[in-house]
Amino acid sequence: MAADPTALHQLPLGQTGTIIAINLVTDDARRIQEMGLLPGTKVELIRFAPLGDPVEIKVRGYHLSLRKHEAEQIIVVPTV
Repeated sequence: MAADPTALHQLPLGQTGTIIAINLVTDDARRIQEMGLLPGTKVELIRFAPLGDPVEIKVRGYHLSLRKHEAEQIIVVPTV
């Protein structure tokens, strides 16, 4: 049974997931995609900053920080 899709920022710390959609406006979506975040890409939620923003993820072997509002619009399927 597959896990239900969720927003990237809602993954538990250390959990991995596969991106299925990026629901950002065109310019922001393009910038995110240029950083390697594409549908089908595996990501891992590493940590949150002390006040919850930004969010640190691991993607394609490197660490990347995203604003929480961006992570809310990246939909992933958690890896089980």
